[in-house]
Amino acid sequence: MRDIITLACTECKQRNYTTTKNKRTTPEKLELSKYCRFCRKHTPHKETK
Repeated sequence: MRDIITLACTECKQRNYTTTKNKRTTPEKLELSKYCRFCRKHTPHKETK
């Protein structure tokens, strides 16, 4: 039931991280604060396709 998702930076749009989530318990898009090596700072990262 856990699917692999990709997290992209909201500022530079680079796809930096992959993680898994349970789509049954969290159907909405995931958003986490992660470090972006391209922006060189912590930025919000949203789930992409």
